[in-house]
Amino acid sequence: MNDDVETGEMSRPMMEALLAEPVLARLATADPGECKPHVVPVWFSWDGESIWISSYSKTRKILNLDVNPHCSVLVDTAESGVDFRSILFEGEAELIREPLEFLVEVTTQIYSRYLGEEGVRKERPQSWIHDPQNLLVKLTPSRIVTWYSASAQPVKDY
Repeated sequence: MNDDVETGEMSRPMMEALLAEPVLARLATADPGECKPHVVPVWFSWDGESIWISSYSKTRKILNLDVNPHCSVLVDTAESGVDFRSILFEGEAELIREPLEFLVEVTTQIYSRYLGEEGVRKERPQSWIHDPQNLLVKLTPSRIVTWYSASAQPVKDY
């Protein structure tokens, strides 16, 4: 390990800064039959207490969460092999299917992070937002682990 690289836990401001960036997260669920992991990239938003993810009711991740709500979400960036930031959220997901106005509002916030205010108003994103299969995954973590730089050991448990 390079002694010049700072390692260890993220401060709360460092964590909030990463979560404010429009980076992809990875949602991990488990297949209910064989308990095989299923990991997919997702767009998300963070409200200071919960991770919010928009999805559709017939996707594999949602079918998995319907049976087993235990999941984890990883948000990370890597500038190089020794310059990275990672946050792991663990807990039980809630599937939010109504009210419709709330689904539209939160889904629009999520999509705006990645598409911008103009991009989210385009026809295709609007069709996703207003799709009758649309729902929200809400993960209020029971455990958060952070680490950054050359230290691959999770050292901060919230």
